[in-house]
Formats: sequence, structure tokens, C-alpha cells
Amino acid sequence: MGFKSKYHIGVDFEMPKKLSWYYAPLFTTFWIILYLSVVVTQVHRLPTPLKREDEPKYPDRYIAERAEQVLINLVRLGPKVVGSEANEVKAVELLMAELNKIKAEISDNFELEIELQVVTGSYMHWSMINMYQGVQNVVAKLSALNSTSPNYLLINSHFDTAPSSPGAGDDGSMVATMLEALRVISKSDGPLQHPIIFLFNGAEENPLQASHGFITQHKWAENCKALINLDAAGAGGRELLFQSGPGSPWLMDYYRRVPHPFASTVGEELFQYNFIPSDTDFRIFRDYGGIPGLDLAYIYNGYVYHTEYDRFNVMPKGSLQNTGDNLLYLARSIANAPEMEKPTEHQSGSVVFYDLLGWFILYYSIDTSVIINSVVCAASLIAIAVSLFFMSTCSSLIWLAILRRFAFALAMQLLSLLLGAALAITIALLMDGVGRSMSWYSQNWLICGLYFCPIFFSMGILQSIFLERTKQDPLSLGFRIQLFMHAHCLILILITITLTALHIRSTFMFMLAVFFDVVALIINLVTKWHRRAYWFAIAVIVCQVIPFLFYTSTAHFSLLTLIPMLGREGSDSNPDFKIASIAIFFSCLFAGFIMPLFMFFRKTRTILFCFLSVTIFSIILALTPVGFPYTAKVAAQRYSLLHASRILYNEDGTARVNESGIYIYPQDRRIHQVDDIIDNIGFKQKVSDICNNEMFCGMPVFNHRWHKARNNSFWVPFDEEPNIPDGVKPMLNLISKTDLEIANNTQRYSFTLSGPDHMTLFIGPQATAKINNWSFNDTILRENWEPPYFIYYSYGKDSSALEFFIDLELLTNNSDTKNLEIGVGGHWIHQTNSRTNKYEKFIQSFPDSTVVVDWVAAYESWLF
Repeated sequence: MGFKSKYHIGVDFEMPKKLSWYYAPLFTTFWIILYLSVVVTQVHRLPTPLKREDEPKYPDRYIAERAEQVLINLVRLGPKVVGSEANEVKAVELLMAELNKIKAEISDNFELEIELQVVTGSYMHWSMINMYQGVQNVVAKLSALNSTSPNYLLINSHFDTAPSSPGAGDDGSMVATMLEALRVISKSDGPLQHPIIFLFNGAEENPLQASHGFITQHKWAENCKALINLDAAGAGGRELLFQSGPGSPWLMDYYRRVPHPFASTVGEELFQYNFIPSDTDFRIFRDYGGIPGLDLAYIYNGYVYHTEYDRFNVMPKGSLQNTGDNLLYLARSIANAPEMEKPTEHQSGSVVFYDLLGWFILYYSIDTSVIINSVVCAASLIAIAVSLFFMSTCSSLIWLAILRRFAFALAMQLLSLLLGAALAITIALLMDGVGRSMSWYSQNWLICGLYFCPIFFSMGILQSIFLERTKQDPLSLGFRIQLFMHAHCLILILITITLTALHIRSTFMFMLAVFFDVVALIINLVTKWHRRAYWFAIAVIVCQVIPFLFYTSTAHFSLLTLIPMLGREGSDSNPDFKIASIAIFFSCLFAGFIMPLFMFFRKTRTILFCFLSVTIFSIILALTPVGFPYTAKVAAQRYSLLHASRILYNEDGTARVNESGIYIYPQDRRIHQVDDIIDNIGFKQKVSDICNNEMFCGMPVFNHRWHKARNNSFWVPFDEEPNIPDGVKPMLNLISKTDLEIANNTQRYSFTLSGPDHMTLFIGPQATAKINNWSFNDTILRENWEPPYFIYYSYGKDSSALEFFIDLELLTNNSDTKNLEIGVGGHWIHQTNSRTNKYEKFIQSFPDSTVVVDWVAAYESWLF
């Protein structure tokens, strides 16, 4: 029914009645259908792959079928680990053959130079020295005939793989894509103003060694002025642009025109702040070469990443076509870009970029983002103030009374958000506490019930109770619902202002929510719909469609990316907490303006309790076999195992430790999943519990990540010694020990080291001495890192012994004391592993829902 305000005669306002409860399921279904029909289909949309028979019709197009054949040939070589014949010989021969084939068919407009680089070097990688010897790069330079341009575009991918993985997604797909793009460009009429370097690097998984060798030592490196880096954290889907720049927004001007854009600043900031447990060659080119660029990677189906299941049959041709179309456009446009003439003149600040379902991409500088964020927030504050003023003029309440109600609504909204966050986090802690974390790992739909639904419930239940108990309030129901929306908008405004001041580029996520709310509010104010029953809700719903699509699509691919990563990031943190955090974040963005509309339905509390019922049902399902996280071959649990021997020598040459065992490194939270299997072979001990005072626990830890995970890794003494290939352990020989004349009380120890192509070197001066120089990378010594020190060492083609020296300053006058401890771990990663009988039975006893990567290792340490 309608009424006239006795205080403001002539102002028309309609007092609404609540809608029947059965409209609520229809309202909910509308959003679900929108998500399933638009978001899910668009996120997984791929272009139609072109076949060889299409080539005459599309001579300048990327042919996915041709690239797939190259990929198949590459994958058939099997795992391509640095040092293996597959990587150092067969893969190189395949790439050289493909390049020579392209060279034979090249048009008269171009020339192609092909080089094989063998390189040695070292650099700091997180907390260890990363040292390499004789790793290989296959390099091709495509340029126009008689080109004199000194500025090159660099396109990079890697052909080596992780142990046991054929590497179809990571990174064979990108290698095949580069070859096909090179073929298409080389057979075209051009133009090509600037040469393109196609770098196929052979040591990325080690990690990032070959790219470091290229950018620091190759003759063409200093000419590379822009970069396109291609990698993968999965297999299939669309490749995501997750890093750009730095300081070269002109690159985004070309990326925004690609046929299939898919990009987000959020991914870049998460990656650069180490929220994502991975790294790419992009960092090497940026940090050691100062090259700005674009970093693209597959993120879909990360379950197969670095496993034996990363095969060509999981790589859709549509994904190859998607990446190929984009790469071809980027290569042609950047290689002909006028900005390449003097790229330093076009450097400026970072950019904000994001796409909407791959339909289009927006990007602007961070300075522009400050202006946009400020204007949107200011406009929203003004619009909210005007709306509050009109509420006063349309009701029997004075301005101060409206402000008091708004303040109460703001407090209520904050409390609702805190309640939602608390519920989601409590469930995360509960699931982890009862040993049921990661129940959503293969059944992703459980996330909706476990974490989104309790937040939806919390975002509405307090408002529902409050509105029910204040039915007689002179302010109409419609206005009171709008107050909750204004309160939520104000919260987002404050977050936007804060993050903008902190120069967080991902602030646009909050700004967009504010923007679309203020658009709806302005429409309602102009049309006066805000005064009429449900009309204002129509404007809200219409204006929320685009942000709903944007936020749910971003949440969708964020979860697609993160969930598989949580299966390999280690066991130190609760993965359910991270999933709950994502649910909290996105719920606040897309549900904050939708949930208040449920207040228009009768039996509101009953409707809201339906969300809570779904949560309870989901928790029950998660505690049953339905919530078992792993699926064989599809979403398996990961374990890395070493069948190892270790000998630790005393000063007099006797062994204080001499044993064999199995080193078990679980890669996700459920470290006790196979306890019954482990118990059958021996007593397991936490690696951290047996470290004592031993350097790096006296264990053959493979890299710094393994050492970081020592608290949840296990050592099981085992009565069978590992079958070391050729029976030869790493050999560390002290060649000489001499006093240095140039430094008082300092001795130089000279060594040679030989062994398998993957070794770890641990160096620890005793308390009586200090290392003041050595032949390794000097960063650790220059920056006074605390000992002991970790050196990761590998070699490819060059297997000659490593020669090094250490200058040790004695801090006491007792020269007879052993002052230096050196430990060497040998890892036979790719060699044929002849397992012992008992160990073989142990490996075979792991369930089908696991992926076990194992190899033989040996560790010895000596005092000098």
C-alpha cells in the first residue's frame, strides 16, 4: 500500500509488502544459471583448432595439428632431466632437426641463424647457490634479410622436464607452439623490423639455470629488449598473462589486441609476493638482463604438473591454438613495434590489467588507477550522502535519525562480514583438526557448501533478525535494505582508499564493486526508483550482473589454479584456510549487494538457514568417503622418496652415522595418509627430530624446499642399501691445503668433486673458523649469511670434475683442529633405478591415488 509522509506532503513513496518465499529459489537459481551458462562455459572456452588441411586456406595462421605432432614427438622421448640422454642428446637433436626443416622452407624475406649454446655459471636462488655446468640452449635468430636493427624480441620456453614427467604441458606445449609460430612467420612476406630470438632452454627445472646462462653470456643477450616468456603450471585451458613489465606499459597495448586475452594483475601480485609456490624464467630475464616482457603460462589441470600424467593426450589442440594465435600476434606486433626502436624512452610505471571472460581487456597505469579509484570513491560517497538525504525527505525522520540508522547498519554489516569470516575459518580449522583437510581437492564443488554458503548465511542472518524485530520502524523496509547496501559500499570504499594509498594494483577488485553499486544508486536516484517498492532492486540486479560475472569467473580460475598447487606446496600451512580466505574475499565482492535483496522475501530466516543447512550437509559429506581428496591419475597425492645411504665421519675418520633408509617427502597437508604402509617397513622419524647438530640434518635433502619441509618429512631406517648406478658415490678429494701469505691465519683448501649430474654441496665452517673467500658465487659471503651454506650443483654435457677452493680464516691458534665440514649429496634422478626387492614392494604398496617420484641418493660428510 502507499502513503504520504505527514512531514513532506507531495512526496510519493510506496510501502512494500514482502514477496512470497517461493520467489527466493527462483532468485537464487537466476544467479546459479548465470554462473553455469556464462562463467563456466567462457572460462573453459577454446578456439577451434586448425588442421594441416586448413593451411592452404590460412597460410598466415597457426596450425594446431602441426604443433601437436611436434609435441607428440617431444613427449615420446620421455622425461628430459638435465644430464640425461633424453635431454642433452635426443631433445636437442629433435629441436635442431625441426629448426633446420624450418630453415629449408624459409621465404626469401628472412634468414635464420641457429646456435647450440653450452654454458656454465651460478647465481643465488632464494636460500641456495644455484650452480650449473655444461647446460644447453638451442637458439634461433629470425631476422629480415640485411636487417641492421640492434634491438631483438626474445621468446623463451624450456624443453627439460621434472623427474618422471614427460612434460607435455610443462613445457613441451610451449616449445611446440614456438616452433610453429617460427615456421609461420618465416614463410610469410613479413614485415619484420626487429629480429626475434627463439630460445629453447634446456635447464629450467633445475631451476632456471639455462636462461641465466643465456642472458648473462650469449652474444645476442644484450640486444634483447623485450620478452615473451612461455611456461606452464598445468596442461590445457587458456594461457594466463600473470606478469608484465616492469615499467613498460606499451607491451600491454599490444597484448590487449590478442585474439584471446586472459590476464590479471591479481595473479602478478600474488606471484611476485610469493603467494604462489613457483617461479619462471621471467624473473631471470628481468633481474639479470633488465628485459621487460610478458609472462604467460597454462594454469588449468595443475594436477598433472610435474607428474607422469603430463602427457600429450591431456593437452587439447584447442589450447595449442589459443596460445599459438596469441603468440603469433604478439611476435609480429612487438617485433614491428616502433617502441622497440628506443624501448628505454617508453619506460614508465607499472600497469593495472584485467580481462572480462576473455571478451576484452582493460589496462591503465598505476597513476591512472589512483585517479580512477579516487573519483569512484568520491562519487560513491556523494551518492550515498544524497541517498541518505532523500531518505530523510521521504520519511518522517530527521537527518540525524537517518545517520544513526546508517551507523547501526554499518556496524551490523561489519559484524556480519566478521561472522562470515569467522565461520569459514572455523570450518577450515575444524576440517584440518579432524584430519579431513583438502576434502575438496578432487571434488571441487564441496567448496561451495563448506566455505561460500556459511558466508552467505552470515551476510544475511543478522540483518534478517534485525529487520524482523524492527517492523514498526518508521523508515520503510526498502530504505532499511538500502542502508545495508550503502554500509557495504562504504566498507569497500574504505578498503579501496587504503589499498590505493599502499600502491596495491589489485585494488581495482574493490573499486569495480564500488563502481557498479554507485551506477545502480545513481540510476535509482535519477529515476526516483529508490522510493518505490522493488523498483530499486531491479536497477541493483541489472547493475550487479557484470560484476557477478567478473568476480565469479575470477574466483573460478583462481580456485582452478590454487587447488592443484595446494597439493604440492608442502604441509606447513592449512590449505583449507587458504580456500576459506578466497571464499571470504570473493563473497564480500559479489554477494555484498545481492544478499540484502533476500530481505524482500517472506520467511527470510528460513531461506538463509537453507545456506547453513547446505554447509552442514557438506561437512558431513566431507567426513565420509565422498570427501576423500584423491582420485587416481586425475588428482593424485604426491610423494617424493629417496632410497638413500648416509655416512657422517668424525675427525678421526670413523663413522658416527652409517645407515641406509628411505627419505619421505609428502607434498601436501595429509602427511599421515600412508602411515600404515610406512609402518610396515620400519619406524618413521621426523627429519627435524633427528637433525641434532648435524649440518642440514645430515640428510641428502635435494633443494632448499626439501629442507624447509623437514618438520613434516620422514626418515625410515631400512635394512637394504640402495643400488647406486655403477656403484660409484660422489667423490670429494682434498687436493691441497696451503697457508695464504696475503692473509694472516688463513688457509686455502682446494678440492675436486665428481659424481652424478645432480649433487648438493653443504659447507659449514666450525665455530673455530670463518670462510672469507671461495670460488663459488660470493653473495653469501658478501652479505654475511649465517652458515651452513647450501649449493645446488648440476651438469649437462660437461661431466668434468668440479674444482673449487675455500679460504678459511682460523679464529684460534690451534691449527690441528678440524675447522671445516663439507657434506655431499648425490642424486641419481634420471638413471635407471634398479630397486631392491623390499623397496620395490614398498613402492608398489602405495595406493593408486598417489603419485610417487623416487630415486637413489647418497650422502657423506667429512671434517677437514
